[in-house]
Amino acid sequence: MQPRNMSMSGVVDLGAVKAAQEAKAKAEQARAEAARQGGGGAVGPSALVIDVDEAGFESEVLQRSAEVPVVIDFWAEWCEPCKQLGPLLERLAVEYNGRFLLAKIDVDANQMLMQQFGIQGIPAVFAVVAGQALPLFQGAAPEAQIRQTLDQLVQVAEERFGLTGLTIDADAGAPESAAQPQAPAGPYDAVLEAAARALDSGDLGGAVQAYKNVLTEDPGHPEAKLGLAQAELLQRVQGVDPQAVRRDAADRPADPAAQIAAADLDLVGGHVEDAFGRLVDAVRRTAGDDREALRLRLLELFEVVGADDPRVAAARRTLARALF
Repeated sequence: MQPRNMSMSGVVDLGAVKAAQEAKAKAEQARAEAARQGGGGAVGPSALVIDVDEAGFESEVLQRSAEVPVVIDFWAEWCEPCKQLGPLLERLAVEYNGRFLLAKIDVDANQMLMQQFGIQGIPAVFAVVAGQALPLFQGAAPEAQIRQTLDQLVQVAEERFGLTGLTIDADAGAPESAAQPQAPAGPYDAVLEAAARALDSGDLGGAVQAYKNVLTEDPGHPEAKLGLAQAELLQRVQGVDPQAVRRDAADRPADPAAQIAAADLDLVGGHVEDAFGRLVDAVRRTAGDDREALRLRLLELFEVVGADDPRVAAARRTLARALF
């Protein structure tokens, strides 16, 4: 749900001794074979970004993950955040110079892969290391946070699995997207990075203020709007007793404040449909100012999840029926 949720906490599952030893052995064999062939294992920068479908997934992702971490970008043509994230990941794949391989999967054309990975919203980014998958993040995110996650990924891949990446032949050319000149820094990049650092350090008040500073100058700034919605959500649930909140919501189904508090917890816990359904049901039971308060909070939660998420689209339709 939250783009800022980009830790490598799940990587412990990749650390089984047997899997690590097997991965290291495969990596060493691959390097030895390349050496015997006179260093023929080098690839050009253009080979660092590949389009993958269901037919080629095993050979292009699973098998190659024994020699290099494979980062998977699940995207679709209609997804606006995907159009922002995709070029950034492509540029970073070239910049990291073979430390990871970027595989792009169109979810509309590869529904089976989308289901196998449990994708519920895009963009969604996973990694496959030594044949094992772990989620990295979902949604758009600041470049600084993406770099931090990639740094952790390549470090784990090298230290635990011996995957040092691909050898790059710089003369082979770069992909078209990477050849484009880098866009100049935006006027709010420094403030947005400061807000992201505040979020990571738990300074929610500082993050909220930083995002508000951007929105004061540019009310429609998409990254600042998303960041503010996330920071305010985390701020609202900070320090609450989850059991008490849920008990209160169960005891007072017609109380807007109780349902709003429980919906916040639902969303933070990743129960997106539950959060939306709870508030829509409460809208049906209320009127006047209470109904408006519920509607506004639901719109805020839509902002957190992202307008392109299919669950948001479905909830908007349900809300419209409840209101009219």
